[in-house]
Amino acid sequence: MQSFGAMALGCCVFAAAGSASALDHSHAAFATILKQHVTNGLVNYRALKENPAELKTYLAQMDAVREAEFKQWSREQQLAFLINLYNASVLKLIIQHYPVKSIKNIGGWLGKVWDVEVVPLFGNVTGLGYLEHELIRKYNEPRIHFALVCGALGCPELRAEPYVAGRLDAQLAEQGRRFFRDTSKNRVDAGGQTIYLSPIFKWFADDFKQHSGSVVKFVQIYRPDLPAAQWKIRYTDYNWSLNDSSARR
Repeated sequence: MQSFGAMALGCCVFAAAGSASALDHSHAAFATILKQHVTNGLVNYRALKENPAELKTYLAQMDAVREAEFKQWSREQQLAFLINLYNASVLKLIIQHYPVKSIKNIGGWLGKVWDVEVVPLFGNVTGLGYLEHELIRKYNEPRIHFALVCGALGCPELRAEPYVAGRLDAQLAEQGRRFFRDTSKNRVDAGGQTIYLSPIFKWFADDFKQHSGSVVKFVQIYRPDLPAAQWKIRYTDYNWSLNDSSARR
């Protein structure tokens, strides 16, 4: 995979013949897919695998964007594009291997699923790990960890709508509130002065510390009821089982 800066530049042409067209920043095609296949944060992978055409079309539209065009967008447009690309690419990867019990079962015996080249980006193909760590996290927006969904029950819930620039801040804030309401992932033992957090806060602690000074101070954005005290942090178990609604029928 070529580096972000070395990817080929070019124009994006995918609408009327011979006419240049910018990406549909409403991500309407992805909205249709999510509305059809996502319920309460779970995905009907069986149905999506049986009818993958719309997902293929959407990812082809995303792939048609070139780096030069991308760089002209606003920060919010860029970030919404990258988050949607990540989530759509996860769907693509899972239905390629479905039925599968966990995304971690993909990627061969070494289990390097995050390196599987599945993400169409600027005319190249890369892995989910590159997209997340080398691009998305560079925006210094820790709430992206409430939006990127790797196909596991331990992840935040997948929204039944795409991220869009005009509502990105509100969408990320809501994702954070949803994530903290899920007591299987995050909860507080006030008597024991212990906060039980998703391992996401351990894996990406630097992102939350850079934003708020400490993980606890970041948590207090969503739990302002927590007094300023010495809180111990313990981490909950991460459920890597597939976030599959069709498996629960």
